[in-house]
Amino acid sequence: MKNFKIDHRTNNGLEVLDLHGELDAHTASQLEDALKQLISHKKSYIIVNFHQLEYIASAGLGVFMAYIEDVRSIGGDIKLTNMNDKVFNVFDLLGFPTLYDILEDEESAVNKFLKELS
Repeated sequence: MKNFKIDHRTNNGLEVLDLHGELDAHTASQLEDALKQLISHKKSYIIVNFHQLEYIASAGLGVFMAYIEDVRSIGGDIKLTNMNDKVFNVFDLLGFPTLYDILEDEESAVNKFLKELS
């Protein structure tokens, strides 16, 4: 099994989660904990950077579905960036592009948030 890891940093005052490895049923709880922690601290402008994510299973998608409402209910949003084709296809298959902003790169997500917040 490949390792999964999340790095948390900020970019222009926005929260960025960098995902590494494979997000599946075994590792989804780590993403859940990371999102819960941000929400509990009222940090609701979240960018998830998929640059280092090789694989996502439906359990990983379920985490995004479970927390997007919580984040939006406190006035924020989750924007997704830097997906490889394999990962994007999984999101696309389930209709995610209509529910989430999926952007080419982190800079686009930052700019979109800053525009929305200004």
